[in-house]
This record gives sequence, structure tokens and C-alpha cells, in this order.
Amino acid sequence: MARLLFTCLLLLLITTIPAALHAQERTVVFKTVDDRGDMLGYSLVRLLPVGDTSRTYQDISDSTGFTAFRLPDSVSYKVQVQTTGFTFRDSLINMATAPDTIVLRAQVMSNALKGVTVTSRKLMMRQEDDKTIIDPEEIAATSTNAFEMMEKVPALFIDQDGNIFLNSTTPATVYINGREQKMSTADIATILRSLPPNAVERIEILRSPSARYDASGGGGIVNVVLRKGVKIGFTGNVSAGFNQGTYGNQHMGISINNNNGATSYNLNLHTGRRNSWDRIATDRRFSPDSVLSQDAYTTYPAQNVYLGYGISHELDSQWSISYDGRLSLNVSENETTNPSAIRRISTGEESSRSNASIGNDINSYNINQGFQLKYKADTAGSEWVTDLSYSYSPNKTEQQFNTSFELPYNFALSGDGSIDNRLHYFSVQSNYIKKLPKQLSFEGGLKTTNVWFSNTTRYFNNSGTIKLPDNFRTRAYDYNEHIHAAYVQGSKTLAGITLKLGTRAENTNMLGHQQVPSDTSFTLRRTDFFPYAYLSRSIMKIAGYDVRAYLIYRRTISRPSYEYLNPYTRYIDQYLFETGNPSLRPQFTKNYEANISVDERPLLAIGYNDTRDIFTQVVYQSETNRSLAYRTYDNLGTNKETYFRFMGAIPPTKKFFFVAGGQYNHNFYEGLYEGAPLSFKRGSWSFFTYQRFMITPVTQLSLNGFMRLNGISQFYELSGFGALNLSLSHKFFDKKLNVTMSVNDVFFTNNNKFTLDQGSVYATGMRRSDTRRFGMNILYNFGFRKKEEHNMFNVESPDKAN
Repeated sequence: MARLLFTCLLLLLITTIPAALHAQERTVVFKTVDDRGDMLGYSLVRLLPVGDTSRTYQDISDSTGFTAFRLPDSVSYKVQVQTTGFTFRDSLINMATAPDTIVLRAQVMSNALKGVTVTSRKLMMRQEDDKTIIDPEEIAATSTNAFEMMEKVPALFIDQDGNIFLNSTTPATVYINGREQKMSTADIATILRSLPPNAVERIEILRSPSARYDASGGGGIVNVVLRKGVKIGFTGNVSAGFNQGTYGNQHMGISINNNNGATSYNLNLHTGRRNSWDRIATDRRFSPDSVLSQDAYTTYPAQNVYLGYGISHELDSQWSISYDGRLSLNVSENETTNPSAIRRISTGEESSRSNASIGNDINSYNINQGFQLKYKADTAGSEWVTDLSYSYSPNKTEQQFNTSFELPYNFALSGDGSIDNRLHYFSVQSNYIKKLPKQLSFEGGLKTTNVWFSNTTRYFNNSGTIKLPDNFRTRAYDYNEHIHAAYVQGSKTLAGITLKLGTRAENTNMLGHQQVPSDTSFTLRRTDFFPYAYLSRSIMKIAGYDVRAYLIYRRTISRPSYEYLNPYTRYIDQYLFETGNPSLRPQFTKNYEANISVDERPLLAIGYNDTRDIFTQVVYQSETNRSLAYRTYDNLGTNKETYFRFMGAIPPTKKFFFVAGGQYNHNFYEGLYEGAPLSFKRGSWSFFTYQRFMITPVTQLSLNGFMRLNGISQFYELSGFGALNLSLSHKFFDKKLNVTMSVNDVFFTNNNKFTLDQGSVYATGMRRSDTRRFGMNILYNFGFRKKEEHNMFNVESPDKAN
């Protein structure tokens, strides 16, 4: 296989690299200021090559007004700047004579300019082709880690177990720097909690990913892009903060970036401590006149250290190479107390009463190494990119459990267990994009992803001073996954209509081998094709805003992860355990969506997901002991899901910005649950809002929140819940120091009641967590940039440039 992969990559190298061009490129920095020379942050800078409309450069300047582009020397550009409350006269620059740093001066809009429509500002959320890009800078200032920050992102809904949802009830796939994380939901949440919030440059949301991306993104893709040294000069920041609920979180870190034009490097060191609690109270009826009542209270103290680093170098005007790495260490010691009682419903008489205590000491770390080689074939945007990534994620848990019974008589059960997981993940992908004349493009690529996972679980029961092996829960399991893929895709714009067609082929090889308690194995080998179609066009303009419509079709697959397949038994308490299901089959989904955006902002969408062989978490009762239940995963049948999404905003002024939206999902499940016919329908609503009010030019009040009504999680029916978050920030010392005070879940409403009524299981309960918190975050920016050249740039008349 290694030889085959090497041969394929070598052929791709030989056949796709065009002849080198002689054009030279260099990095040019643009600084936006007002007529007094004060910085204008978050301005849109757009460069339009004269005589070539197929390629446009644009970016949002940072908070200090800086942005940078890598541009050819031989081209002239039309420069446009758009920012709220200011106007800028379009100008032309000649790159042959332009300095390395260009100052762009905007004028304050006067009364005479009231008729001018200002169409650009800092875009917290914007649409680019088939993805939504979130600028998280403002919400990062109110968060202690990246996971907490993502909980506040508009249009992202995260459940209490860490799953992220976009369009549907299928969780989204999480990428970091464009690379899929082949890890469990809990492990990904742990990594995100170790990331400092200011390390995230942007969040890309792909609700309907194209053929370029893995077909496993049935619930969409959330790509967390980390910051790199992109600002010219030596810059950095130090940060610290805390938030306090019943328990507290604290963090501090430093970030350093250096960019001299050809070489850049970045270093990010962050450490944190966190603690919270979670309470789940449940009443589960396991016979007509018997109910099991439990009230579990868990604390999650943890400490983490994160180190991120990277270096990139431009070998010449066309070739560049980069390396980045991440190391995160996490130590946690969660403890659960869980009083339980079994009683008769008719009389209230208790037949059993006990108290369980479970402790888990968890040590985990994650090492990720990535390399990327990029070749820019031309100035139109053609490029060839090869990316290699390796991750190693060991995780070891030491568990102690003890159950003390008071009824029917006094006795105790105790024991311990060790769970040792080791995950290796290696991927290689190589993509080539060719931009052709007349707005035609073609792309194709190869990818291989490989997972090696091993689990060893040992449990012991105590009998006096003797430890006896627990053969029911002791397991040893190995799992290998190898997915090889190729895709082709092309797009063409004609008469304002953009059509993109593509297909992806994926060869799946899954091998599982259970060694203990018995020697069993399973193998899955299959090849599938996943077509993709995308159509968009501008349909009208309203008050100068471009209204664009999109139609999207795609087919996806969701493969069960090692976490779902692993047959080991995890002890929850004396009445509940978890186990995987090695016989799970992949699920396939066909997605159809129509949506509309206004001025690069998503507005309306309606879609339909048709899923077969759907698998989800289920709760079954033991056939031999009805008071005992277990959680596992099973294929249930089909799900037909219809969704509707909307969003609206008040265009930001100098003082106020407002955005709000919502989504409706209706699910219809049909199949078998515990061998009995299943027919389950439920519709749910989700709403969100984000608002910003500038009290002064350096003082900002922000509000964000969400609400879910009639929600669903697997087959748990949820009551309404939500959260409202407030923050107040002020900038000091020429905007270098930012201090933010925040309150999360002001009214303590981020808790819910739930009902599970499927098969032989009927349970009700409630869940709440340590969500109401008061906090403060401090961020100080430091450094210096390359000396600005104030002789401005060479401005030509449009006639001369043409």
C-alpha cells in the first residue's frame, strides 16, 4: 500500500505541475487609517487586478488596521476600502513601484455624503461560496477556551455532551486547520477546551461540503482555523482570565508571531485550570409498578497545558512550505455521587436504597504534526497543495467505584478498573486546482486516512482484601481503519450562473479484532461514490445589496467510529453501563438544500435529509435483570428530516449591530427499536441572537444567546432551554489592552427536563450544569511592524492604467 501511495503521489507531481512562471511576488502590507491618522480596524480591503476580473483579493484588516497580501510585481490593482462611517475614493496602484507598506486614508462621511450607501464593515459572519466564515474575535474576548467560545457562536448548537449541530440531528464533523480529527466527541471537546480562545483566527462552517471534502461530513463540517504569523513584523499578545460559577476556571497564555515577508513563525503557550459540575436526576420505570430513581452529581476538575507552534517559508514566488504542531496535556479527576432507590409506584415503598461513588482519574495528551507544500501555478489562483498530518492520542483512565446498600440490608460492593486507549492517525492528501479563462475551474485530488486504535480494559471486584477479575467488563480490542479517496470537481460561471459538479470515490477498509474475552473479529470493505452538485446565481439587488440563490445536492456517509464499535463495557453505576456494537453498519444520507444569501450573509434555507441505516445511541433494558440498563449504538432504519433556517440582521452602524436567526427541524424515524416497530416524529425549534452596542469608540456592550424549544437528543425529548450571555469590554493604551467583563447564562436557564419513551424503556428526568458564571478576561497586544513608508503609493489614472 505504501508503494502504491508513493506511486500515485509521484504521478500527480509529474502530471500536474505546470511550467514555472517568471513573475515575481512579494508581500505588501496595507494600513487603513482615518484622516487624522488614527487606525481603522476591521475595514474591508479589496484589490481588483486591472484587466483581469477572474481574480480578486480581499481581506478584513485586524483591530489595528493592518492586512497583508502576497501580490505579483507586474500587475496594477484597483484598491477599494469599505468601512462603517467613512468613505474612500477608489485608487489604482502599480506594484512595480509600490512600497512594501501602503497607507490607505479614509474620510469621515459628511452630511453631503448621506446618500452614499456603506456596504462593508467588520463581518462577524459572511458567506464565501459554499461555506460560512465566522470571525470569533469579539466572542473570544469573553471566553476562557475555544470550546466555550464556540458555544457562543451564532448558528452553532452544542449539546451538553459536546456534539456540534448545524443543519440536522446528525453531529457535525470537527476539523482543525482543515484536517479531520479522528477522535471521539469527548476527546475533541477536551482538545478544544485546551485551546486558548485567541488562538482561533476563524471558524468555517460548511453545511453542505463539496466533493473536495470527506464524504463522512453528513452533519456538515466545522473547521477551526488557528492563527499563524501572518502580520508583517514581530507581534504577540499575553492573556489571562477567569470565570466563576459554583466552581472556577482560570487561564493564562502568551502568543508570539514573527513575519519578515518570506519566513514567518508562531508560538502559542497556554495553561488553564477548570472545574464545573453536572447533575442528572432520573426516574426510570422498569416494570408496571417499579421505578428506579437516581440523582447523579459529578464534578469535573481538570488542568491542561497547550503548546502550538509553526513555521512557514516561501521558497520563491511560487513554492512555499509550512510546518505546524500542537501538543496538549490534560489531567482530570471527575467524581460522581449517585444515590439510588427502587420503590413501588402504587405504595411508595422502597425495596432497595444505595449510594454509589465513582472516581475517574484521566490522563491524556495529544500530539499533532503537520506539513504542507504549496505551489502557486499562476496569478489566477491555480495551485497544488500537498498536506501530511500525524496525530498520537493516548488516553488512560483509572476508575474506582463503590456502592453502599442500606436496603434490603447493609452491604457494599467495590472495585476498580483501568481503561487504556491508544490512537494513531495519519493522513496524506494532495489537491490541484486549475483556474482557466472565462471563469472556468477544475480540481482533483487524492487522499488516504489511516487509523490504528487499541483498547485494553481491565476490571476487578473487591472481595475483602482480595481483588477478583471481573470477566464481564474486561476487554481487549484493536481497530484499524483505512480510507482511500479520489475526487474530481469542476465549476463554470456563465451569464451570472455558477455551476459546480463533482464526485468523490472512497474505498473503506475497517478491521476490528476483539481478543478478550473471546477471539472475534469483523471486516468491512466497500467502495462508494458520492456525487455533488451546486448551482448559484444572483437573482436581484435590494437597496444595493446582492441577493444570491443556491441549490445544493450531495450524498454522504457516516461511519461508526471506534468509540461506537468497541465492545468493551464501561461501568456507569450499579444499574447502568455502556458498551459498543461491533456490528454497526454505515449510514447514508442524501441532502437537498435551497438557500438565499444577501450581501454575502446567509438569509433563508430549506432542506431535506433522507437517511437510511441510521445509527444512534439507544438505551436497552437487560432481559435477565429489568432494573439493569445499558447504553449502546444500533442501526434503527430510516430518518426523513426536513429543516428550515432563517437569519436577519440590522446593518451595523457606528453604534449598533444586531443579528438573529432560527431553525426548525422535523424528524420522522421508521424502523425497529429493540426488535419492535418504531415510528417516531418530532419537530423542534432553535433560535439565536447576537447584538453589539458601542457605548464609546473604545467601550462595547455585547449580548448573545440561544433558545431551543421541543428539542431532541437521540430519542430523548427535551423541554425548552437556553442561555443569555452579556459582556462589557473596554480598550486602553491606544487600544493595545482589552479588558472584558462577562456573565454567562444570566438567568440560569441552560438546563432541561427530558423524557425517553422507546421500546421497554420509559424514563423522565432533568439535567443542569454549572453554567451561570461571572468572568473577566485581559488581552494585551505588543510588538512592532515594519517601518511604514509614508510617501504613499504610485497612483495612476484609470485611463493610463488601462
